[in-house]
Amino acid sequence: MHPTSHPHTSAHLPRPGGHRLFWQEHGNPHGTPILFVHGGPGSGSNPRWSAFADPDRYRMILLDQRGTGHSTPHAGAPTTDLSTNTTPHLIDDIEALRTHLHIDRWHLLGASWGTCLSLAYAQTHPDHVISLVLFAVTTGTRQEITWITHHMRRVFPAQWEDFRAAAGPGADPHALPAAYARLLAHPDPRIRHDAALAWCRWEDTHVATTPGFTPDPRYTDPDFRLTFARTVTHYWANDCFLAPRQLQNQVHRVAHIPAVLINGRLDISSPSDTAHDLARAWPAAELVIVDDAAHTSNTGGIGTAVVAATDRFAHLR
Repeated sequence: MHPTSHPHTSAHLPRPGGHRLFWQEHGNPHGTPILFVHGGPGSGSNPRWSAFADPDRYRMILLDQRGTGHSTPHAGAPTTDLSTNTTPHLIDDIEALRTHLHIDRWHLLGASWGTCLSLAYAQTHPDHVISLVLFAVTTGTRQEITWITHHMRRVFPAQWEDFRAAAGPGADPHALPAAYARLLAHPDPRIRHDAALAWCRWEDTHVATTPGFTPDPRYTDPDFRLTFARTVTHYWANDCFLAPRQLQNQVHRVAHIPAVLINGRLDISSPSDTAHDLARAWPAAELVIVDDAAHTSNTGGIGTAVVAATDRFAHLR
């Protein structure tokens, strides 16, 4: 890993509908631009990601997606309208940031949900993408969402029963994101609090597949929990605002763009078959499976594989 750096520039980008998107830059202002696309949806960006790219060669740009991190209005507030928080809106936001920063082409580095959004952006604007480095690969399909929220019971049966019960007695066990989304928009703050806590406990459960796993400290913050849970359930209840198998069906639009798809063998939140199938249909993509790694970048050799990929692509402009 490269050393973690501090931002040298940060600001908010105004967008229609009253949204203000927080962004920051690290590294070499004259280097090759790379956009870090965070996961969730709803996690917000993390400056520690600056360790994934060479600060002498890259102009590193971090963006807090709508309603997350330091972007406003916060998605965790029940009064925040989420109707303008969709995948097409996020694609437009990324393109607006690129234009604002006077960047012609840039690299994309995404993780988990960020791989899905990176792919959606690249397929919409392929002429502005130099390469993609994607780890913990997801494509936002209903099958993937149902796997995490329903079929994962086969792996964590007792924890899933708690997750199911917290959604309420009338909740459809095949549509738990929608049930949680309703609870997280409830006017009663106690109901919102309990729903966010239950959702984030389940998130911590299904990524815990390696020895020594520790719970995500971000979930101890009630504001983060509400923002994260409300955002991810909003997206998952709406199939990530993508057509069925949209990203797989349009992979030909990025077939010429070099990419590295990285997945942990022990990642059951985003199983490796998604990355495997994408790589088979993507002539310029390389698949890297890290045997001792799970869903997060701090397990096994995920971070090492990401750095190797960004180092390899640093000369491309």
